[in-house]
Amino acid sequence: MPARWAAAAAGGAAALALLTLSACTGQPVTATSGGTAQAGADTGRTYALVVHAVPGDAFWDVVKSGAQAAGALYGSTVTYQGDPDVQKQSQLIETAIADNVDGIIVSMANPDGLSGALADAVAADIPIITINSGAEESAALGALTHVGQGEYLAGQGAGTKLTEAGAKKVLCVIHEAGNAGLEDRCAGAADTLDGSMTNLQVDIANLADAQNTIKSALLADPTIDGVLTLNSAVGVAAAQAQVEAGSDAQIGTFDVSADVTRLIADGSILFAVDQQPYLQGYLPVSFFELFYTNGNVVGGSQPVYSGPGFVTKENAGQVATFAGLGTR
Repeated sequence: MPARWAAAAAGGAAALALLTLSACTGQPVTATSGGTAQAGADTGRTYALVVHAVPGDAFWDVVKSGAQAAGALYGSTVTYQGDPDVQKQSQLIETAIADNVDGIIVSMANPDGLSGALADAVAADIPIITINSGAEESAALGALTHVGQGEYLAGQGAGTKLTEAGAKKVLCVIHEAGNAGLEDRCAGAADTLDGSMTNLQVDIANLADAQNTIKSALLADPTIDGVLTLNSAVGVAAAQAQVEAGSDAQIGTFDVSADVTRLIADGSILFAVDQQPYLQGYLPVSFFELFYTNGNVVGGSQPVYSGPGFVTKENAGQVATFAGLGTR
């Protein structure tokens, strides 16, 4: 039994004894030394959320909100840092290890590039939960579980939606080079699309340039009748590019934001694949708390799916309410 788990188990047993005593005597008690009798009390645990994100990315802000909400519920501290450069992300993980955090939540767009840092976390007896990307590599790298959507499956759903809309020639816009999850989305969409799909590379760090790249592709080939983007901000850029190019291409996107739900409602975007990023932050913190207080490991060695779901014109209004609150 890992030392951290053993200590938590002892604290949990002590808390149970205190709760039993309270039930017998009718007197309130407060657990100490890491016990769990007092819901919402400060546990003293700290979790590091380390992602492959540029600062201010709307999607990752929702993930962060979910993690911090769960931390507030359980009385734990959640720190948030991110960098799209895998070496810098690895350094952030190493910093979390040096800080002796109680758990690391990490997105793995580049599992190979993070393997060394994650091995160091395992060696330091710090539990890991992976999120968003890297589901297939998660267990091999020592994670307790993975929270995210099945990317290939989600892509298949997007391809079906585009086929139902009549699209035959589609661009799949990849905004992070080398991100295996994004490549899986495009591959899944190509699998179910009744037509042809071409991948188009853009840089999410420069949305104006991404918009121009999509616009140029639409102008260069007027037969393109569909665009699938893999990020909400890129989806908004694609919708604007379609207007500027005078194209009739249908736009589908991954991920939800207030702008995306507005564009779905007015017909500018056909659909959004919703992987529910709030859950990708909230659930790992909850899972760590269950791990420490009750020895639970969620998932049964399989990923815990947060999606996919689909936002269309029919349900955009409902989702928009929550998107406006920053939780969708």
